[in-house]
Amino acid sequence: MLIVNADDWGRCREATDRSLACYQNGRISSASVMVFMEDSVRAAGLAREAGIDVGLHLNFSEEFTGPNVPADIGRSHAKIRRFLKSSKYALLLYHPFLQREFRSVVQAQLQEYATLFGEAPSHIDGHQHMHLCSNMLLQELIPSGSRVRRSFSFRRGGERPAKPRISFMGGSAPRTAASIGGLFLCPFIESL
Repeated sequence: MLIVNADDWGRCREATDRSLACYQNGRISSASVMVFMEDSVRAAGLAREAGIDVGLHLNFSEEFTGPNVPADIGRSHAKIRRFLKSSKYALLLYHPFLQREFRSVVQAQLQEYATLFGEAPSHIDGHQHMHLCSNMLLQELIPSGSRVRRSFSFRRGGERPAKPRISFMGGSAPRTAASIGGLFLCPFIESL
């Protein structure tokens, strides 16, 4: 089985509409929604109506553009964004003073997904692959048993051969994880 997933569902009207057209034409089999964005609510309705399998596209790097972002979540999200955008290597660094912010932003996005869809996400991935940043992995913030898309390394001019970025994380995710269409089960660190 090949799973072709469209990211950024709900980010804006154009992204949602183009992904929906791809789904209707058999080009994709699932999508990952960004919550707290300008088109999130409409996108959720369209996904339910079309019957598309939708996961959560965790967002730590792009400003929330939706109208109903709780103020404390917006402030926490802004701190995380500033940190992750401070350097291309920031995702490799664990920031102990952002533990509470990461936890609250992840929980808020999971809750908003549940509010929009009435269930837990079918899978979890991240905008710009930030769902695999050090704070996410070391704090074990992705719910146990979730299907998580692995991240690939990128370079100018295109994608390198499929080499998971997570492989350097010192065993935090199995190097031999069973892969299903780019998704894998991610048992997190039991103890450090």
